[in-house]
Amino acid sequence: MKVKQESLFRHTLEVSSFKGEGYLPLIDFESWRVAELRYIDELEPDKIDNMQKHNETDEVFVVLQGDFTLFLGGNGEEIGEIEAVKLEPLKLYNVKKGTFHTHTPEKNCTCLIIENRDTTDENSPKVKLNQEQSLKIVELYNKVNNKR
Repeated sequence: MKVKQESLFRHTLEVSSFKGEGYLPLIDFESWRVAELRYIDELEPDKIDNMQKHNETDEVFVVLQGDFTLFLGGNGEEIGEIEAVKLEPLKLYNVKKGTFHTHTPEKNCTCLIIENRDTTDENSPKVKLNQEQSLKIVELYNKVNNKR
């Protein structure tokens, strides 16, 4: 994982970048965080085994480049009907607080995530997918990405 941070102009500008795989917070300030999400093998559609929801915050996704599929599973106590959307670069997608979700960033993808700084596993429960839900993720991924 390569993280590059520099301070320019006498500590008035911080520049961060990330060239690795997966998720990495780049800037934390007061109550908010900006992170980057890139391809990681465990988020291939056939390897996704859970969905997560954030109980205390919305989560904003901004695809800067490449292909990114977002899966939504409703906002109940358990995962509901699963839907998929292929995110378009440079549009803001706000997943509302309490909504189950997961995602597949492709190898060509760079996505910014904006969320509360205190978003953790303790306030963001994960629920394991059953076999039917796992198959639905793959089916929807193929459909929105025009595969097979």
